[in-house]
Amino acid sequence: MKQKLRYLRFLAAFILAASLAATAQSLYSGGGGLGGGEVKAAMPPPSILKNIEIEQKLNTQLPLDLVFKDERGRDVKLGDFFGKRPVVLSLVYYDCPMLCGEVLNGMSSVFGVLNFQIGKDYEVVTVSFDPREGPDLAAAKKKRFVERYGREGADAGWHFLTGSPASINALTQAVGFRYQWDERSQQYAHAAAIMVATPQGRLAQYLYGVEYPPKDLRLALVEASHNQLGSVVDQVLLYCYHYDPRTGRYGALITRVVQVAGIITVVILGGGLLLLFKMEPRASRARSGAVRGGRA
Repeated sequence: MKQKLRYLRFLAAFILAASLAATAQSLYSGGGGLGGGEVKAAMPPPSILKNIEIEQKLNTQLPLDLVFKDERGRDVKLGDFFGKRPVVLSLVYYDCPMLCGEVLNGMSSVFGVLNFQIGKDYEVVTVSFDPREGPDLAAAKKKRFVERYGREGADAGWHFLTGSPASINALTQAVGFRYQWDERSQQYAHAAAIMVATPQGRLAQYLYGVEYPPKDLRLALVEASHNQLGSVVDQVLLYCYHYDPRTGRYGALITRVVQVAGIITVVILGGGLLLLFKMEPRASRARSGAVRGGRA
């Protein structure tokens, strides 16, 4: 029964991905990939889909000593991008004709809405899980999406990496990202999500799908930063909202919302009463003065 539900879930996800990719093909040259070829929407068989999953491993320490190549072909460690700011991590492959392009489109869209700045408030690390891909593909992908984001600092703060099978396997296992090559369609079958990690490299939140609500990503970054980002309003929202690992979303905790609403109501009523008490003596003195003036 569990495998049947998983199959139905991924069946719906792949049908949606195929529709999105067909639309993206006409809007962006080549859809999610770098070429302009025909989108392949063949459904992977159940034997493959049952192995596709994103298992949340919250609070897991990422292997920061793993070595990859950046978009310039330089050897870098995963830990080079941690230490100061929270990190948004995504796993894609750059020549993907379907889902990966939509993931990156969704990322650049929500990044453009946030008040936080890439490179200043948080880092973004996108890693290809296809070991055949190299820095040239990474550089082309980076150019497209950094330009689409359109803000200063993104070139230094959004990193596109490729790596060896050993490094890729270690990272995907650490974050619970399970995927499989489909020989029939010549594509990787995989799910879609982005992850938010603390500056120390611990997994804090997973956001599923290809569209990411700005509120959820903002709160995830604030929480992962240990409250170094954001405002007092964000702290109140974090108190009222709770991250639900089952949905990858922040949901309202009714009791906390009621508590905060009650506190606000008390403050407003108390402030109003205090203002009335302060105004009453002045009004009394004014009336007394008017009476004395009339008698005179």
